[in-house]
Amino acid sequence: MHILITGSSGQIGTNLGLFLQEKGHQVFGIDIRPNPWSNEIETLLQDLSKQYTSFKGGIGHVPYPPDIDLVVHFANHAKVHELVKQPERALENITMNFNVLEYCRQNGVPLIFSSSREVYGDIHRYITEESYADFAFTESPYSASKISGEALIYSYAQCYGLRYLVFRFSNVYGRYDNDIHRMLRVIPHFIRQISQGKPITIYGKEKVLDFTYVDDCVAGVYAGIEKLVSGEIANHTINLAYGQGNSLVQMAEFVGEALGKTPDMTIKPSRLGEVTHYVANVGKARALLDYTPQVPLRAGIFQAVQWAMDWWQAHPEHYYANTSEVVE
Repeated sequence: MHILITGSSGQIGTNLGLFLQEKGHQVFGIDIRPNPWSNEIETLLQDLSKQYTSFKGGIGHVPYPPDIDLVVHFANHAKVHELVKQPERALENITMNFNVLEYCRQNGVPLIFSSSREVYGDIHRYITEESYADFAFTESPYSASKISGEALIYSYAQCYGLRYLVFRFSNVYGRYDNDIHRMLRVIPHFIRQISQGKPITIYGKEKVLDFTYVDDCVAGVYAGIEKLVSGEIANHTINLAYGQGNSLVQMAEFVGEALGKTPDMTIKPSRLGEVTHYVANVGKARALLDYTPQVPLRAGIFQAVQWAMDWWQAHPEHYYANTSEVVE
């Protein structure tokens, strides 16, 4: 297959792109920045948040390879609290989604879209089945940008016959997620802080989230790619997570255990726009994709710690770089 990945320099995009290439598929990436971990994915540097008018064969004046079988759209601004402070970035997400959809429409290409558990809002009702999402509980501009992306996809399916899968991810972690000088992610931040004997701050003592190891995420997306391209399934919205909740405190303790250190934790209240409880219902993923996540949080954290420490040993300039406090 010939697969176009937007956001190919991000964590999931890098893991998926390399995995697809190992499977013998041809991968072409698009991102606003070079990949900090690998040069093995051919990548076009392009800002998808700009307004374009021509999409036949590419976006703007930049052509994409012919015979693309499927687009995997990962390119979006992440970090909930950053978009609370800078809501204009949510509008850029919406523009990216529109541009990619127009490319798919004008070239007759199916789409996989990375949505988020954030679309469920702060679920004190604990409803996480795909068909029961109530968008009146939207918590942040980030979640609104994901909801609008989904809405555009559903409208393109109705109006233009777009074939799609929407995956709602949840706290994906593992390899290729430690560029925290660019975007501070909670697990690599905790790994670095605890390994250096520095304190960490946890926002939300009772916060429970569904952490998903990146290999499980990639396995689910790959199953979706195969089934969507073959025509076996289409036009579904699917939770893709581990299916088990863990607190941030428990996660930090696993990091400390993997490093042989006791975390110095300060607990503060959750921040504006954050989801405080989410455990995915992954029954639909099991039924449609034969999805069976393999890596529980403790085992995944041990693997993430080993990878991060090895990478930082080879790149000490990033290990000792200054970063601001984590927002998670």
